[in-house]
Amino acid sequence: MTTKSWTMIALMLAACGGEKDAANNDTARDVGGAVESTGDATAATGDVIVVEMITDETGNYFKPRDIKARPGDIVRFTLTTGVHNVHFVADSNKGVAGLPAAGEALQLPGQTYDFTVPSPKDDTKLFFQCDPHAALGMVGTIEIDRD
Repeated sequence: MTTKSWTMIALMLAACGGEKDAANNDTARDVGGAVESTGDATAATGDVIVVEMITDETGNYFKPRDIKARPGDIVRFTLTTGVHNVHFVADSNKGVAGLPAAGEALQLPGQTYDFTVPSPKDDTKLFFQCDPHAALGMVGTIEIDRD
């Protein structure tokens, strides 16, 4: 093989590796312009609602803590400071099927965890928490409005 051939192979492998890294983002992935939750295979069809995950001198919290969303909306949990995760605990969300497992701990500012709001039979409220900080009050709700 010529040097040019080896260079082309190296460039193709590097390009494939870059795509793999982007596609395997621990927290969210882009699917033709729509974002899917890492724990939910439902494609997004609505708005993106950003919820910051924060640690500061006042404590650990979600901002905003309580939100309203429609089925198909994406709730994008974005790490601002600290180390946090998102968990829709089954005991707190009785009767709601298909909730994702606890998300991995986000550690770098700017990391995100996307959650696609499901379409329950009735209007409902989902409860979520940051597992390491739930006892300190880092909890929140998503009120699902079907109208």
